[in-house]
Amino acid sequence: MSWKDSLKSNIHSVDSLRDFLPMSEEEVLSYRKIAKKFPISSTQYYLNLIDIDDPHDPIRKMAIPTISEFDMDGTFDTSGESQNTKMKGLQHKYEQTALLLSTNKCAMYCRHCFRKRLVGTSSNETLSFIKDAVSYIQSHETINNVLITGGDAFLLETDLIESYLKELTEIPHLDFIRFGTRTPVVFPERITSDLKLLELLKKYSEKKRIYVVTQFNHPKELTDEAIGAVSKLLEHNVIVNNQTVLLKGVNDHPKTLSDLQNRLVKHGIVPYYIFQCRPVKGVKNQFQVPLDQAFDIVKNARKLMNGHSKRLKFCMSHETGKIEIIGRYQSEMLFKYHQSKYPENHGRIFSVDLKPNQAWLESDDIQS
Repeated sequence: MSWKDSLKSNIHSVDSLRDFLPMSEEEVLSYRKIAKKFPISSTQYYLNLIDIDDPHDPIRKMAIPTISEFDMDGTFDTSGESQNTKMKGLQHKYEQTALLLSTNKCAMYCRHCFRKRLVGTSSNETLSFIKDAVSYIQSHETINNVLITGGDAFLLETDLIESYLKELTEIPHLDFIRFGTRTPVVFPERITSDLKLLELLKKYSEKKRIYVVTQFNHPKELTDEAIGAVSKLLEHNVIVNNQTVLLKGVNDHPKTLSDLQNRLVKHGIVPYYIFQCRPVKGVKNQFQVPLDQAFDIVKNARKLMNGHSKRLKFCMSHETGKIEIIGRYQSEMLFKYHQSKYPENHGRIFSVDLKPNQAWLESDDIQS
């Protein structure tokens, strides 16, 4: 059976979900209401990782909706993606990086998704014409890397993935190409069952370095199947990086976070970032950890990490850039621009006297 056939068995309805999880009639009614606004979809593989006897299971929290998603505090576009869209499906926020929204499809709809506004839609932000994007990148020689994301870039047909690589690897000023995908985590079969995908990744990695950027958030996700998918990528000359999102009720404990990062390194996955969860509507109050608590969690997790694991940076992907949370100075929290949309902010360090339970930076916090 092909990976596309397997994906057809995804769980999309509350009634189907009941085959995996016991739920009360009250929960059924709530889930149905939520699914009308924020659709449900998960691979059977991922749902089978849930401990049904644990109501606080971290996999459950990432895959199964809760009534908290009706909390509309926050915004839908927290990082200013709409402001940085140069054409349909192409964003250019940082001078060196072009981002291609190649599809709106995912193997699983994560409940903490920062593109929640796009989930389950036929969004006009998805890329229809590869050549238009390639022309833009060709004409901007400061761009030295491209991130192909979505949705999930590995939910594209394999032939379409090759179309991207064929075009992009011919651009002289590109140094490397990244694919944003959570398939190693939620749908490893996509990788392990498709030799054609693996071979084309190996083929084009000889022209331009290819990276896969994925998102393991909890040690339970590092199954034999997931590790097998990562091993296949490594065997085919693809470097695998990981971006963990700090999520309340999932990994907001130093031991959990350190175990995850250490095990990633053990299996050849490079820890890249820990991201502060974004204040997205339906996500903010359910998953965000206040910044002062978040810093302490990451700080104490670092004490338990090996040298390779602790090279990662704790950042927030802010509208103005990637801002690193670097420490405390007296009563204030110190921040540094790791990447910036605006030249005047490159490398800038600033401090903020955080309000109680503040979990994100507002524009007033970062003024010069």
